Amino acid sequence: MMHDTLSIALSNIINAEKIGREFCTAKPFSKLLKDVLTIMHDKGYLGAFEVIEDGKGKIVKINLLGKINKCGAIKPRFSVRKDEFEKFEKRYLPAKDFGILIVSTSKGLMTHIDVKEKKMGGKLIAYVY
Repeated sequence: MMHDTLSIALSNIINAEKIGREFCTAKPFSKLLKDVLTIMHDKGYLGAFEVIEDGKGKIVKINLLGKINKCGAIKPRFSVRKDEFEKFEKRYLPAKDFGILIVSTSKGLMTHIDVKEKKMGGKLIAYVY
């Protein structure tokens, strides 16, 4: 039984990146996974992705660009106020202004940079660099 579809998909992506594949598939599909992949695509970490319907559920086929050093889901989902992002940037990202934290807010999923500009808070979902 699979509990965290996001962490499974992100580990599939990083494993495929490490061995140099051009494509990766992620089996359990969710709306959260789609939103995270959209943010990663917009920031240039991933190529295009498509959702394929098979008989049992949906599969995501992801085009890899080879630009991800590491990515992962953040468990537990820490609550972060607008002035606490620096602590988590130091914990999950290797250097300042290198990589992104994906944050769930009341306005939807955003990067930590956008959240800081809007002076909001939220819950940490994932990191990518």
